[in-house]
Amino acid sequence: MTETEILAEFHASNALLEGHFILSSGRHSAQYLQCARVLMDPARGARLANALVAKLPAEIRAAIDIVVSPAMGGVIVGHEMGRALGTEAIFLERPEGTFELRRGFGLEPGQRVLMMEDVVTTGLSSREAIKAIGEAGGEVIAAGALVDRSNGSAQFDVPFFPLLALAVPSYADNELPAELAAIPTSKPGSRKT
Repeated sequence: MTETEILAEFHASNALLEGHFILSSGRHSAQYLQCARVLMDPARGARLANALVAKLPAEIRAAIDIVVSPAMGGVIVGHEMGRALGTEAIFLERPEGTFELRRGFGLEPGQRVLMMEDVVTTGLSSREAIKAIGEAGGEVIAAGALVDRSNGSAQFDVPFFPLLALAVPSYADNELPAELAAIPTSKPGSRKT
């Protein structure tokens, strides 16, 4: 899929929102990607996952044993990536504020993992997920996301493969432009802090 085709999927599902949003990272933005909307159509989710799998180098694709994603945002895309790769897909949860495997999910020691996100802004959740996967015995060999909106600043100790990179500015509380500060905020993400 081309970048234009990928963006068309987001626009067709009303997944690219305009307003004043507080992101999961705590930063502010005039745009928000509601990946749950782009993934609510299973055929669309499959197209996007297949497009991302096609971007993965063959040696990484062949080495992935399982896909692990952080809940909530990564659950559906993680599942679709598992389907596209022909592997199982499980997810991490934060019942007490830190990621852990629950629901009987587990990893074999050394199991090779693709950690899959919906959107990466700062990379904080992804790094926390990678740490939790390591603590559970898995070895993260790559990270993936539908969208990288970090402007290239998100860094991981493994290769990172986003389907789409969007240059969408985000701001700390003390950096807010006046026009954005004048708009009431919305916090559509799943993270409380």
